[in-house]
Amino acid sequence: MKPTLSLLQEAPKAGARVCEGESMRRQEVAGQVVALAAPIGARMGLEIVDVELHGAGRHQVLQVLVDRDGGVGVEDCARLSEALSRELDLYDLPLGAYTLEVSSPGLDRPLRKPEDFVRFSGRNVSVTTYAPVDGQRRFRGRLLGLVDGRVAVRLDDGREVRFATDEIAQARLVVQMEELRQDLRRS
Repeated sequence: MKPTLSLLQEAPKAGARVCEGESMRRQEVAGQVVALAAPIGARMGLEIVDVELHGAGRHQVLQVLVDRDGGVGVEDCARLSEALSRELDLYDLPLGAYTLEVSSPGLDRPLRKPEDFVRFSGRNVSVTTYAPVDGQRRFRGRLLGLVDGRVAVRLDDGREVRFATDEIAQARLVVQMEELRQDLRRS
């Protein structure tokens, strides 16, 4: 079992709502941070799962989720946090004041990349789409992987739905006790 681990450099505070332009800026900054963090993580044997910028003003949190086979520990998060912090200091990213948080993705790991949908095929997922698909935006079922480049999910009612990755607002693994017990028995 991989608990969510966090290493904070300072305590985060609740943020304010942001406009669409701010959302685009956050995505651009997150992309730049991924570009800086990925080679550092690779040298440490870590995968950068996701990067998000939350909050506003002086209360921004730059969240970096990392993983590796067998899971990550507090030491892994601390090493990456230290190295990434030094790297971020060298570049003039439009971040302003922020708190860097490096943590594991946890058991309900977000799925972002096409490789994630292949890797976690067979696991239970919840998917939220930007726009309704067949009259709904929230789906729950077993991930079938990628079929013809689309994310395929067998819903709990037996139907199969497929989504283009750019239609997915959020996808996460769903923790089920029986799967958790099986994982623990295997390890």
